[in-house]
Amino acid sequence: MSEQCLAEGLGGVLGMSAPVGTSKESGESPGSMWPKDLILLEPGETAWQVVLKKIRELSDGDVQDPFMVANLDVLPRRHQLFHQALPRVSPFYAVKCNNNPWVLRVLAALGTGFDCASQGELEQVLGLGVPPSRIIYANPCKPVSHILYAAHHGVQLLTFDSEEELIKVAQHYPGARLVLRLWTQDSESIFSLSTKFGARLELCEHLLKSARDLGVAVVGTSFHVGSSCQTPNSFKQAIADCRCLFEMGLRIGHDMNFLDIGGGFPGEEGLDPKFEEMAGVINATLAQDFPEGSGVEIIAEPGRFYAAPVCTIAVNIIAKKAVVQPGGHRKLLYYLNDGYYGDFRVFLRDPEPKIPIVVKVRRALWGPGASWT
Repeated sequence: MSEQCLAEGLGGVLGMSAPVGTSKESGESPGSMWPKDLILLEPGETAWQVVLKKIRELSDGDVQDPFMVANLDVLPRRHQLFHQALPRVSPFYAVKCNNNPWVLRVLAALGTGFDCASQGELEQVLGLGVPPSRIIYANPCKPVSHILYAAHHGVQLLTFDSEEELIKVAQHYPGARLVLRLWTQDSESIFSLSTKFGARLELCEHLLKSARDLGVAVVGTSFHVGSSCQTPNSFKQAIADCRCLFEMGLRIGHDMNFLDIGGGFPGEEGLDPKFEEMAGVINATLAQDFPEGSGVEIIAEPGRFYAAPVCTIAVNIIAKKAVVQPGGHRKLLYYLNDGYYGDFRVFLRDPEPKIPIVVKVRRALWGPGASWT
């Protein structure tokens, strides 16, 4: 299906995976169940009804492999919610979160920008016809070959957080528009990123002066409060630090006009902190430190905010057994036909409990007689 068809058909479009192991399409890791076939929903039909229908079909047959349904109709709803809650912030979807071509096509058709972290992600997004102006290469540590690729294709926004990266860019892409990645306190997030990326505020003056001396333009700053941020006030402090960095850059001679507030937004509805609460803190802080009319372009890098609600995985209990634990306690063990080496690898990193929805297929019990009993 073309990008145009996807955009026009968002009144109800699903992706349905083949049973695990049957796909011969390359490019995905072993055990991946990313959907392969498009299904257009009938009027009034829901994605959950499609899931239940597929479960019944498989339960009546010999093949009872797990499968995944991706409800692409979720994406425009999440896009609308993002714009309503953060009207001054342009979403640049974090491709690393889910780079499924269908997800990227729909988001491209909706007009999102894209946060890419590698040449492969740049190739994917540019291949969809997304203009380079809607892409930020948000990896502060890039191979020279990837920098050259970005330069050749006109992707100008690049992040950095070290003098070594500055020198690489000055040598190989002096026309880049650089964004200084700021270290952020993210200890309250599920997945911390500050141990890997970000320059501390006290080191930024030296980096900004080095960029000036190398003849490289720094246009703004970025930060990331960590994936699945648990404290909305983390944004408040980070944005305030960016204000300090902006003033520092302007004094040194850089034209500071770009702010990237990163990601960390919740991906599932009903989780605390709620997205609306987080957006309220961000809006209030932006109004204080980067008021409207200041001439600053503001973007964010939502990933799981868009992608997490899209996919539903259906698995089977293929075996169970009872074990007696010390003290005489009886425990039931259930065995599924998908797990860590398939689509649940993230569970080992994510402390948030996942509660499955149990679907019982209707069955009838009959006696041995020839009558109805």
